Amino acid sequence: MDPLSAPLVTTIKERCRRCYTCVRECPAKAIRIASGQAEVLADRCIGCGNCVRVCSQAAKKVLDATEMVEELLRSRARVAALVAPSFPAEFTEVDYEFLVSMIRALGFELVNEVGFGADLVAAEYQRLLQGNNGQRFIATTCPAIIGYIERYHPDLVPALAPIVSPMVATARALRRIYGSDLKVVFIGPCIAKKGEARSARVQGDVDAVLTYIELQEMFRRHAIKPESVTPSDFDPPHAGLGALFPISRGLLQAAQLPEDLLSGDVVVADGRSAFIEALREFERGDLNARLLEVLCCNGCIMGPGISNRAPLFNRRAQVGRYAKQRMADLDRERWHEHWSALSDLNLRRAFTVYDQRIKIPSEDELAEIMVRLGKLEPEDELNCGACGYETCREHAVAIYKGLAESEMCLPYTIEQLKTTCRDLAVSNERLASTQEALMQSEKLASMGQLAAGIAHEVNNPLGTVLMLSYTLLEELGRDGPLHEDLAMIAAEAERCRKIVSGLLQFARKNKVETRATNLCGLTERTVRMLRIPAGVTVKFEHAIQDLRAEVDRDQVAQVLTNLINNAVDAMPDGGELTIRTGGNERDVHIQVCDTGCGIPPENRKKVFEPFFTTKPAGRGTGLGLSVTYGIVKMHHGDVRVESNVDPGAGPTGTTFTVTLPRQRAPSAEQVMSR
Repeated sequence: MDPLSAPLVTTIKERCRRCYTCVRECPAKAIRIASGQAEVLADRCIGCGNCVRVCSQAAKKVLDATEMVEELLRSRARVAALVAPSFPAEFTEVDYEFLVSMIRALGFELVNEVGFGADLVAAEYQRLLQGNNGQRFIATTCPAIIGYIERYHPDLVPALAPIVSPMVATARALRRIYGSDLKVVFIGPCIAKKGEARSARVQGDVDAVLTYIELQEMFRRHAIKPESVTPSDFDPPHAGLGALFPISRGLLQAAQLPEDLLSGDVVVADGRSAFIEALREFERGDLNARLLEVLCCNGCIMGPGISNRAPLFNRRAQVGRYAKQRMADLDRERWHEHWSALSDLNLRRAFTVYDQRIKIPSEDELAEIMVRLGKLEPEDELNCGACGYETCREHAVAIYKGLAESEMCLPYTIEQLKTTCRDLAVSNERLASTQEALMQSEKLASMGQLAAGIAHEVNNPLGTVLMLSYTLLEELGRDGPLHEDLAMIAAEAERCRKIVSGLLQFARKNKVETRATNLCGLTERTVRMLRIPAGVTVKFEHAIQDLRAEVDRDQVAQVLTNLINNAVDAMPDGGELTIRTGGNERDVHIQVCDTGCGIPPENRKKVFEPFFTTKPAGRGTGLGLSVTYGIVKMHHGDVRVESNVDPGAGPTGTTFTVTLPRQRAPSAEQVMSR
């Protein structure tokens, strides 16, 4: 089988669903997974067709020979159809004589049984084993086995029996009988036969190969049915015991080579796992058999080119019944005539090494791949087989060879998915925070414009009211009849002035002028400047005594002032005010904690909104926390609130946490200049 020819099997990428079943079932590991897609590697493929048989999505496409055969039939050449002896397992509802006529109706001049070629091959095996001097042989009736040995056990190539397959033997026999210009098309259950037909060692013996599935398609295309033909027999020479060849051990019975369990001279192994192990033991010398017959499938009746889905023993019975009938009807005298005429037919062939073995990675290289897969300890190697490889180490070797991907490992993929979900959750949280900050910024901007307008319009007349109020108070003195009313006017005007001052401070766009500041000292100085009621105890907790950060100290002092005043107002009956500082290499934290009544859950998202306040009328403007929020955001920091109002859930109180970067973030102009 020439590895440089067009691939026998390809993948229809649109149908491939990453189940890795084909990888698991491929004995040659000739399937590479790239970007999640299965790709059959022509150089490594032995044509066994396991991937075709097990793919539930019909994502594997077999090299189609129907057009080539149609062209042969349209030509003036004489074309013979060589029907493999496994055909009763496919055409269970059609008598063989009708099947022969249906094939003739396609345009074939001759329709012959490959079973006769199997008779010739069986006799050749008899002569081989009788004449050898203790040499051990591996039967070569299965082309997939030949391809496997040539690629993956090249040291066993000399042990391959130098005998052609029944297909090639039949083709050579027919050309001897009917002329060398005869064109030959093999029809059977095997995909590997397509590769064998174009192999350099038997090139020209068989012109084309059809699977039974392709033959059925040709019948449908030409509307050929059993009722539309007249039955006819196969053209001579007819098959004898060679009709048993497609059944496991059929070769042995045809060649009269019994599998004697006592002597162990002949051993048979079939199926994907059994044939691999048999070859390994044969190569090691553990299997000391004179002849090892190995088949990729459980007999040719289970080949991938069969469309019938009947179970194994049902197919065996179909072939057995046909063989029994043919032996009963066999014209032995004519059979011997053909046998004698072909006694000198050359049934020998040679084989070629196509070594496709890949260097096994060293333990260090393998360990590196295992770490990438999250296999840090032996117990991490689950060997679940979900990747298509039997063990985690085999998967790692395949990754090293470029045949597999890390994502094929199900536990690895699940862990990666968990990590991705966690990262996505963090990203979503950050996005929500950013959206919230953006909405708050938009509110602040709108309120800032409104505040600026109000402050501008009210400030001048308010100054006049204050000036005249104080002037009248001085002129009338304390004993004047209007002194109390004028004092109230002056006090209310003064309160209005503070509100306007807050509006102006809220509206203006402050620049952040940072410098290295000891936040521990700043918090203590700020508290000393404020009037703390006698019933409130102040407590400082500094995780780092000299906690420095690049901040605008005046603005941070204002933040502290606002938070401390709010905390004191929340404890009208006294309590404990705790100020904590701490940080890490990147950020610093300031916490202002009180033991007051707490903030109800429905109000916590509103506390930073402009003009929102729960204080009685005349006690607050609702701008303090809005200004605090704006200052913190201008420092590229964050402010959060935690509060408890339920005594049953624990001590009541509120904690505001301000987080600021240790170093000043670069401005947009600085970023652009870089």
